[in-house]
Amino acid sequence: MYLCNSELDTTMKLQFLVFSGIFLVAAPLFARDKIDTLVMNNGDRLTCEIKGLDSGVLYVGLDYVQGTVSVNWAKVNHVESKQLFLVRTQGGQNYVGTIATAESDASRPMSIEVVDESANATSIDQTHVVGVEQTSDSFWRRFSGSINSGSTYSKANATRQYTLGTNARYLRESWVTGAYFNSTLTGSTGTTTATRNNVQAYYRHLMRWDNWFYTGIGAFLQSTEQQIQLQSNVGAGIGRYVKNTNHATINVFSGLAYQNTNYSEVLTSRPNAQNTIAGMAGVDASVFRFDKTNLNLTATAIPALNQPGRIYTNLNTTYFLKFWGNFTWNISFYGNWDNQPPRTFSGSDYGMTSGIGWTFGNYNSFNK
Repeated sequence: MYLCNSELDTTMKLQFLVFSGIFLVAAPLFARDKIDTLVMNNGDRLTCEIKGLDSGVLYVGLDYVQGTVSVNWAKVNHVESKQLFLVRTQGGQNYVGTIATAESDASRPMSIEVVDESANATSIDQTHVVGVEQTSDSFWRRFSGSINSGSTYSKANATRQYTLGTNARYLRESWVTGAYFNSTLTGSTGTTTATRNNVQAYYRHLMRWDNWFYTGIGAFLQSTEQQIQLQSNVGAGIGRYVKNTNHATINVFSGLAYQNTNYSEVLTSRPNAQNTIAGMAGVDASVFRFDKTNLNLTATAIPALNQPGRIYTNLNTTYFLKFWGNFTWNISFYGNWDNQPPRTFSGSDYGMTSGIGWTFGNYNSFNK
């Protein structure tokens, strides 16, 4: 897809309106009342919104304070909340319910009690808890994610670039599904506009063995640099969390995939549409500090089984830094490579973008 400069300006305005519309509509959906109770060892009693627990620090929101307040977990006497939370453990288990801790005499609570909707209580050793996240009975409030946008302009040749990206995740006790979309448009005087659009979706379901899961993925790519009109990928496999702590989540997966690629021009040596049966191997990594910074990386290699020696590779990595409320500054690197592209076609398309974003729901690491 090629765009002239006037069409680029129109597209930029349209994407800006989409960004603004999503923000205005979504913001009220993820607000939560500050009705939790927090009692400190010195007797202070706070009515607040418990946002999460991480690394011995309890994060809460107060009506009269901008942003998130960090509370020393060792100085908390007890907490009470009728809201629903998802508690994640080192073994990969997830528990959903209201949370409470037993009162203690100036000592750190060593367990968290989770009461589910059937009034069944589960007591979890605090040292086994890697995260506490907000959730809800409401379908919409179970979503978390981010929206980000950026643009650059250079006087030389009137070079302009515009980017738009979105992430969304829906998390339940035993499974998670999510998707992300990234779009980049670059144009300058006297040249056609280059575009890259990438959509990826995933589903993961925990197995009965600790930290193992089934996974399914779907991906769609359009790239003028590689003259790809549409590249579609569908795959399934098995994965395992190799690191699952309150500072990092890393998982690896492998399986089989099917890929169909339609190129912009009719090829002379190969058909315009290419079908590939392939293996699939990848890694997802998230390194984070709750509510402050996140570094997310996803890399996938797809070796073609019906074309020995041909390997497709995809990489997406983003660093987020929260600077005010739920607003973030982010910088991303993206790329996809084909070591045996059609003759005269580019075998790679990669780049770096940065911009301002907004997170919604409980988006701390966008764990996959």
